[in-house]
Amino acid sequence: MPINMNATTSQRKIYRVGELTRLIKTTLEDEIGEVWVEGEVSNLRRPASGHWYFTIKDENAQLSAVMFRGNQRAASCEIKDGIKVRIFGLISVYEKSGQYQITARLIEPAGAGALQAAFEALKKKLEAEGLFDPARKKPIPILPQHIGIVTSPTGAVIHDILNVISRRFANLHIVLAPVKVQGEGAAAEIAEAIDLFNAAGNVDVLIVGRGGGSLEDLWAFNEEIVARAVARSAIPVISAVGHETDFTICDFSADLRAPTPSAAAELVIGRKEDFEANLADFSRRLTRTIHEYAQTLKARFAAARNSYVFREPGNIARQTREKLKHISSRLEHGLQSVLREKQQAADEFNLRLIHAMTAFAQLRKTDLKRIEAQMRSMSPVAVLERGYSITYGPDGSILRTAAQTCVGERLTTRLAKGVVESDVVV
Repeated sequence: MPINMNATTSQRKIYRVGELTRLIKTTLEDEIGEVWVEGEVSNLRRPASGHWYFTIKDENAQLSAVMFRGNQRAASCEIKDGIKVRIFGLISVYEKSGQYQITARLIEPAGAGALQAAFEALKKKLEAEGLFDPARKKPIPILPQHIGIVTSPTGAVIHDILNVISRRFANLHIVLAPVKVQGEGAAAEIAEAIDLFNAAGNVDVLIVGRGGGSLEDLWAFNEEIVARAVARSAIPVISAVGHETDFTICDFSADLRAPTPSAAAELVIGRKEDFEANLADFSRRLTRTIHEYAQTLKARFAAARNSYVFREPGNIARQTREKLKHISSRLEHGLQSVLREKQQAADEFNLRLIHAMTAFAQLRKTDLKRIEAQMRSMSPVAVLERGYSITYGPDGSILRTAAQTCVGERLTTRLAKGVVESDVVV
């Protein structure tokens, strides 16, 4: 819209800085929006917030970029200064600085050299985590009844796999998860299909693959999201990507790598004729083994039938009875000997007990006599027998001094033999 610089103040459309910046931001987001842009990374900063701030540039211009921490799993290569990348994101304006920028949602390496470097970096990372460890790989079932295939529904791969399987073993149950195998969103579709098969649990083995192509064409199978989906799959996974000379990250994380999709079909199921031939051979060997075992049992039975035990069973029984009789006799003698020893020990114990009790009684008797003599020596009667007497007052109290008496009182004096009564006169 043309602007009249000579318009009056009331006719002018005057923006505040924030309003104009917001208008520019809205225009960029609506008119340009999400784009792919390619360039070289420079001025990379990783502050404590965890976000990535950097510049992407070429020989003619530069563009500020940010990738927030929550989106960084979508970076399929290590971000550092000097590498060439492709960024998918939203063109917008950072209003505080008025600077336009791209908010990255996906970062991938640009160029074959960069792709190979990204391949090696991811391979090293996942290998260090143990995703390629042979110990965690699951065996492929010998005769799967249900086979899941993750590939493009329109390519030659699905037809090759179906042709091989139908020739080798017809009437197997095959389930196709149609996905993109190249370009934007392909890796996410492949990973989602693997997870869906695991959630359903309706197949015995998975084939994940596509036909040949350049490194860029096969790149979906080098994405971390696909590698982790293959590694966490509870269903065994056969990776069949590209030609025999092509290797992808998916190959390393899978339970088995097939050099081609057709080879994957040959690995997942053997020829029906081979199974039948193996079963016939197993049946013959089993029949021969059973026959040989039966002959061995027959020979052992014949040897047993001619043995001394079966020819003279009466002698064996007699010998057994004699052995039992001998054992019984020895047992009886042994018991009698033990009983005699126990009886003798009991008699000796009783005798020792009687002697001990007699000695104890005699000792107690002596002690009683000694105590009796001591008590007699301390008795008042014994004192009186030595010439002493005890005088009682009228009230029966024992007199110890003359002051306790009064003239005219009658006193009682007890002697060793007899009692004397007297009156107090003085």
